[in-house]
Amino acid sequence: MSDAMGKVEDAAKDVEDHPAASWVAAAGHVANGIVHAVIGLIAISIARGAAGEADQGGAMRAIESTPLGEISLWVVGVSMVGLGLYTLATAIGQLRDDLWQGLKDLGRMVTYFAVGVVALTYATGGTSSGEGTTESLSARLMATGWGSILLVIVGLAIVAIGVGMIVSGVRQRFMRHVDVSPKSQKWFVPLGIAGYVAKGLAVAAVGVLFVVAVWTSDPSQTGGLDGALKSFTQLPFGRVVLFGIAVGLITYGLFCLARARKAKPA
Repeated sequence: MSDAMGKVEDAAKDVEDHPAASWVAAAGHVANGIVHAVIGLIAISIARGAAGEADQGGAMRAIESTPLGEISLWVVGVSMVGLGLYTLATAIGQLRDDLWQGLKDLGRMVTYFAVGVVALTYATGGTSSGEGTTESLSARLMATGWGSILLVIVGLAIVAIGVGMIVSGVRQRFMRHVDVSPKSQKWFVPLGIAGYVAKGLAVAAVGVLFVVAVWTSDPSQTGGLDGALKSFTQLPFGRVVLFGIAVGLITYGLFCLARARKAKPA
């Protein structure tokens, strides 16, 4: 069993070290940056009172409406799936040496694949409603005692992920994955901090909604990123907070674009 795992890790390391891997990762980071920037722009519109869906589905519809929409969706989808595969290889390659980092990379892989699948779904003429799926699943789980407990655990786990992103941003842990000159750090570091903190707040809000849904016995309270961001509009000065998070998400998108150029070679 140990020998088999070793061979899998060696194969993953070979994939990670392949010259084409850095190009695949860079393309994925660019696509990820574009998606986050579009979500941020939609969130700004919502903060100003306009309609819209500030999530992956809303971003894909916005991209689809551009002159090269269908082609762009294919590029985003393939690039995100490629980034997911690259992240899977890096995760497998380090699970033995750094289990916690390997598990975090596996979490990122799931996120990248999810965005890629949404993009490819729209590219092939389909649609995706993450909010509706989440509400339906939550309603079924809340019908049972263990399901409600599971939802609370999931919510708290998502909050923990969001808090972790905020901490990573403040402590500049993202610098481990990039090779930035001292001169470039003057603009790169603030991009990373603002982006990570804003995305962390948005992710934590998603988790809070899960807990609130169980507390109020209202599955409609659950939802994805769109529901979490819109929930801020119900709070005092919430639109101002939402505007700030939206700008932060755009900043995170710019950070991803910069990371595509500054990423350390595998």
